[in-house]
Amino acid sequence: MKKYSIFGALILAVVILAAYFVLAQADFKNEPSTQAAAVINDRLVEIEVQPEMTFSLVAEEAGLDKNLVQELLTVSADIYDLSHIRVGRTFSFFFDPETNELKKVVYPVDSEEELFIAKNAEGVWETKLEKITYDIKLKTVAGTIDSSLYESAVSQGVDIRAIIALADVFAWSIDFGMGIRQGDTYKFIFEERYRDGVYVMPGQIIAARFVNDAKVVEGYYFSEGQDKDDEPLEGYYHPDGQSVQKIFLKNPVSYKYITSGFTAGRRYISAFNISTGHRAIDYAAPSGSPIRSVGEGQVVSAGWNNQGFGNFISIRHNETFSTNYAHLSKIYVRRGQSVKQGDIIGAVGSTGLSTGPHLHFELVKYGTKINPLTVDLPSDKAVSPENMENFKKVVEFWQDQLQ
Repeated sequence: MKKYSIFGALILAVVILAAYFVLAQADFKNEPSTQAAAVINDRLVEIEVQPEMTFSLVAEEAGLDKNLVQELLTVSADIYDLSHIRVGRTFSFFFDPETNELKKVVYPVDSEEELFIAKNAEGVWETKLEKITYDIKLKTVAGTIDSSLYESAVSQGVDIRAIIALADVFAWSIDFGMGIRQGDTYKFIFEERYRDGVYVMPGQIIAARFVNDAKVVEGYYFSEGQDKDDEPLEGYYHPDGQSVQKIFLKNPVSYKYITSGFTAGRRYISAFNISTGHRAIDYAAPSGSPIRSVGEGQVVSAGWNNQGFGNFISIRHNETFSTNYAHLSKIYVRRGQSVKQGDIIGAVGSTGLSTGPHLHFELVKYGTKINPLTVDLPSDKAVSPENMENFKKVVEFWQDQLQ
């Protein structure tokens, strides 16, 4: 019995040793395959565009030689001009970790598209613009105004850009400079854009409801696809299908107060010892405040005006209306340039016959200056009849969310 036990123990030891060597050999055989399966990431160099930087300087900082820089400028020229890079945006350069050879360059042209410059299978550089794909989450915000929409929304952690977008939706319907009342309420639904799980920016305002001095104003985003020129047919509409965005914005500048109203009579300006009419509205605002074109049109004048207006811009919107902007500190447009509604065209100043920083704003109809505060301009677009039924369903859904 004792011999049997010793013999059994010897057999058990041999089995254990054999199993150990088998497992060790298996691990040794598997080790190379595990290493082969490992993914070696490209070496990434990110360069943020600084003031006065050109693409050549950015690329040089990333370690590219001049010949390669010139090649990249050439291959991208037909898709995107790299001389137009913007301060604050970041270039991403991807290099092979073993050869240190450049494989790809990525640049965000704007919030919607990225520029890619990369070698194809034949080793030839190719350039393309690709739409940025975001993960979208909807956010609903509601509040009561104590002092301003801005302060109310910011106190809830709302992105400032979303607040500006909301104000833009109701830019004609509500005067956010002078018309806001304590106790006004609002509720809006908008997109939040994420990439790789990280919040990037707010997206589209989807639906909004604003109660201003007991007046209810609603706006709903709706897209009808594209027109014959492949331009998007979209916008914000009241529940009846009429656009909330009328021909002109309510105000061309965010202002503190109106210093001079519209008058057909003459007034005396002691600082310059002159009497003159004032067929305009003067908006007091800090020097440098951005001035926006109240409507789409073409710049017919942009420069110094010798009739007391100082730096002056005039925009023709159509055969009926034009607008004038005077006493500017800066002009950002040129004669003949086309502008869209809301484009920043200049900055508030006090040039010409001016006693302090303000914007002198004129609305001209058929060559006659009229009062911008009293004219009632109709909407220039509405949901088409063939899409009205679908629009009504969209409105009904979002109205339930806003209740």
